[in-house]
Amino acid sequence: MNLVIKICLGAALTLAALAPLAHADDFELSHNQRIACSRSLSAGKLSTATCGSYTYIFNTRTSEYFRCAVNLALTHDKKEVINVQVDGGCVKKPRIFDTDSHYSFDATETEAPNTNSFFGPGGYAIWASDTTSQKVRGCITVSSGLGSDISKCLDMTFK
Repeated sequence: MNLVIKICLGAALTLAALAPLAHADDFELSHNQRIACSRSLSAGKLSTATCGSYTYIFNTRTSEYFRCAVNLALTHDKKEVINVQVDGGCVKKPRIFDTDSHYSFDATETEAPNTNSFFGPGGYAIWASDTTSQKVRGCITVSSGLGSDISKCLDMTFK
């Protein structure tokens, strides 16, 4: 029994010594959240309001990011709320930079699809910079309307 306790204690001390060496990913929330709402009338004098919001979660070490969205639909008549539905989630997007470092970022999207947007449901822009060197990359993603999104990034030059 003494041997088992010594082995467990040795393993615990080894893990405690290695814990500071492990580098955890840091995630940052976009500062550019938006909300867009619309409403429509349905048969029987029902009214439906829909609202959507999005944000981006950015891994400041790897430059991978997630686009997160939440949507709410509320149906009511003149007297009461009849139905409320909510859905959403986060979708992983590719890395912006190929190597790990320490990155900063911001994101924005085009207006909601009920505007006269040329790109249908719109697109978004991501700006990321390496905080350890003078390196900035701008990326734009738009819906092609043909099945897949078109995404291109450009490294900025400093003159």
